[in-house]
Amino acid sequence: MALTAGIVGLPNVGKSTLFNAITKAGALAANYPFATIEPNVGMVEVPDERLKVLSSMYNPKKTTPAVCEFTDIAGLVKGASKGEGLGNQFLGNIRSCDAILEVVRCFEDSNVTHVEGSVDPVRDAKIINLELILADLEQVQKRIPKIEKKAQSKVDDAPLEYALLKRIEEALLNELPVRSLTFSEQEEKYLNTYCFLTAKPFMYVANIKEDYIADQTNDKIYQALLKYANETNAKCIAISAEIESEIAMLDDDEKEMFLADYGVKEPGLNKLVRETYDLLGYQTYFTTGPDECRAWTFKKGMLAPECAGIIHTDFQRGFIRAETVSYDDLMKSGSMIKAREAGLVRQEGKDYVVKDGDIILFKFNV
Repeated sequence: MALTAGIVGLPNVGKSTLFNAITKAGALAANYPFATIEPNVGMVEVPDERLKVLSSMYNPKKTTPAVCEFTDIAGLVKGASKGEGLGNQFLGNIRSCDAILEVVRCFEDSNVTHVEGSVDPVRDAKIINLELILADLEQVQKRIPKIEKKAQSKVDDAPLEYALLKRIEEALLNELPVRSLTFSEQEEKYLNTYCFLTAKPFMYVANIKEDYIADQTNDKIYQALLKYANETNAKCIAISAEIESEIAMLDDDEKEMFLADYGVKEPGLNKLVRETYDLLGYQTYFTTGPDECRAWTFKKGMLAPECAGIIHTDFQRGFIRAETVSYDDLMKSGSMIKAREAGLVRQEGKDYVVKDGDIILFKFNV
């Protein structure tokens, strides 16, 4: 199950530097607008200590982590919703992503130009938010006249769709994203057909000065963005793209020393990947054995047969039961044998909602 997060932002805020650090893919990072034109795509492992522990217990031939897919998208400018800059291309690329990570510049540097002439993270965040809102509003206002007559005549579900679009239009006119609204299950079905940009899960990634990497409380520029994020019910995390790009080039021993010098325990990218994973509404279950220990990505709320189908469609089609133990219970027991003896290994059926950290053996018959 692929995770796709689009990295967006104004030009020269550190998107490509961050992308390089995440994927070590060497995407072009240059000091001029639109250095990124075609979107760069890269895969990165989801850091999970649980998989490392399970691998040490089972000593398998192979260990396979869950992965996230990141897309570095061209810089956005004012007027993108009307085609300014690379606006149309930007909006097209972002529609194919499952979540949006907006990199916001929170550092002063006279050697790096700012497309707006000064560093102001809240202003920058509002520029992009407004462009996404305007793009969605245009889509809504094109559709409403087409369905209005059908709604008045009560043709099929037209009244429901019309009412939904009018509610969304009102929110957008008030500069509120679609994700700020709540929807019924039936409304969700219509919503999914429109692929609104502001309905996507969203997180601010503050690119801060390295001086504040260990403690952001005194970083006034970052604190302004954090306050705005809290007011708009959005996630916000802080990293230094420059530091992360340096860390990405080091081996494990050098990384530990480098991080210790800055007073941090792990790379900021680890947190970024985990937060992105959570933003997309995903969790992890594990399969273990002598051949392979593997982390599998599933959507929160999925049932056992659906999770079995992630491995292979035959597993879902012929699902019988799921032999399950939680990671925490296995750790308390020390081994699968002791977990069985303690009655902690359960036999779950088709209605079981899989939980994060479950270790599962699927039984099936085709």
